[in-house]
Amino acid sequence: MTMANISFARAIGTRGHRRRGLALASAALLIAGLALPALAAAPVAPPSQIPARLNADPSFPFSNEIEAFAKANEAGPPITDATLFMGSSSIRLWDIHGSFPDIGTVNRGFGGATTPDVLHYYRRLLPKAKPRSILVYVGENDLAAGAAPADVANNVLALMKKLRSDFPKAHIAYLSLKPSPIRWTLWPKMAAVNMTVAARGRVTGFDYIDVSRTLLAADGLPDASLFRPDGLHMNSRGYGRWTRLVDAYLDQAAAADGARQSSS
Repeated sequence: MTMANISFARAIGTRGHRRRGLALASAALLIAGLALPALAAAPVAPPSQIPARLNADPSFPFSNEIEAFAKANEAGPPITDATLFMGSSSIRLWDIHGSFPDIGTVNRGFGGATTPDVLHYYRRLLPKAKPRSILVYVGENDLAAGAAPADVANNVLALMKKLRSDFPKAHIAYLSLKPSPIRWTLWPKMAAVNMTVAARGRVTGFDYIDVSRTLLAADGLPDASLFRPDGLHMNSRGYGRWTRLVDAYLDQAAAADGARQSSS
């Protein structure tokens, strides 16, 4: 019996709410009908008066790094016959000056950069003086973001071709994509990019330096002792292995230059 009373009370309450809801809805429609003519007559701001969206550049997160490169170019005299290091965070975090103290160096690495980012900012990454040698590491973040290996390889080759066109006398080398513990599942795609880029090096006019095998342990997996705790970026031991490989390449390039000058 009590349940019946509760149900009946709920039914009465529901009917009451419905009546009030209908009344409110009717009032809202009446108000809206009266307001429409006023809204139609209100002036609309022309497109030129609509504020522009701030930070419309999709690459805005890199603005601080790019600005720092511009300030570095303006800070002092140009470094003649320098070696330019260009690419993503694997370049940025490398102690270039300390690793190659006997040559002039310019670091143009910025964290999180993809190959399209480097192409986008290309002119603003270049130093004031033409470099003697150029080392490039980029493409890893492209794959991590979901890009197909063929697209990454094509973008890398476009970058290398651009560098060769702008610096016909420079020694230019691409550093192979590296294996890392946290991105080991991407290694087959990285290997595909490396293979394509290496195969086109001679035609495009650049050298290819395999810096991947030196980071593998005896079991064929990335050597975790060469990486920081994040499992992505190398520590000083990992960079030490890269430095030895690149130093040997630069020594050979200098020897080739010397032999060319002697014969001329």
